[in-house]
Amino acid sequence: MKIFHSISMGAWLLIALNLLMSFGAIGIFMRMAPAIERIIERNERSLQSCEEMLTYLAYSTNSTTDDTSERQTNFLNSLHRARNNVTEAGELQAINDIETHYIKAFRGDHERRNATIVAIQHLSQLNRQAMVEADRKARQLGNAGAWGIVFMASMAFIAGLCFVRSLRRNVVEPLDEIQQVIEAANHGDLMRRCSMPNPPQTIRHIFKGINDILDRK
Repeated sequence: MKIFHSISMGAWLLIALNLLMSFGAIGIFMRMAPAIERIIERNERSLQSCEEMLTYLAYSTNSTTDDTSERQTNFLNSLHRARNNVTEAGELQAINDIETHYIKAFRGDHERRNATIVAIQHLSQLNRQAMVEADRKARQLGNAGAWGIVFMASMAFIAGLCFVRSLRRNVVEPLDEIQQVIEAANHGDLMRRCSMPNPPQTIRHIFKGINDILDRK
């Protein structure tokens, strides 16, 4: 029957829209989480290296030669970790500046010490800015995803309204009309007939069949 087909299509459309909305929401959050985690993790490594380098450089003041040598070795290890974790534009230049100045900085050259500190701070700032930018992009993606879900939910709501309207038009109202005609006939009113403005073709055939039966009485 055409009515059954239209109702079935409407129901499947609602199911499809709700599934699309669900999988869309899942896809957005699955896309966000790993990207944010990866960016934060990589920049956090560089920030940790910067903190370590500043610490070793600070403790090198008024230290013995052996302590200074050990801290310089640790400083170099942290610098190598930062070099192996370059993720942002400008980091490589900052790391090169640190490598240029750090040896003389550990030897007590105040000008090179200040230059090393400035380069480390610059490296740290680059990674902090990258984390802020990652947060901004994550918010944008989250907002876009939220509005996308709102749009899909609105479409599902509109489709639901259309489905309810179609169900009322094609099923509820015709059944109500048939019930009223049958009740009228049971109470002796044989003049009542099934009627409905512009009914669907299937309903029109059903109405005609009922009316023909009543006409033969």
